[in-house]
Amino acid sequence: MYFLGIGLVLLLLKYLEIGPVAAWSWIVVLSPFALAVVWWTWVDWSGHAKKTEMDKLDKRKQERIDKQRTAMGLPSKKR
Repeated sequence: MYFLGIGLVLLLLKYLEIGPVAAWSWIVVLSPFALAVVWWTWVDWSGHAKKTEMDKLDKRKQERIDKQRTAMGLPSKKR
């Protein structure tokens, strides 16, 4: 997501010819978009996104279990 933000800012600066970005080549200005594509490809290929989502779900599940155990007056089990 950072690559997209940087790319949009550089694109805007190049289009409006503001600062030193106006003198840069288009390849340099558009390179953050290519890096974003590479990043998303790697994240999907490596399973990083799926693992992060599963970790979030596991954490929510454990918090729900701990809350229910506390409501019943039992000590919560920490992993």
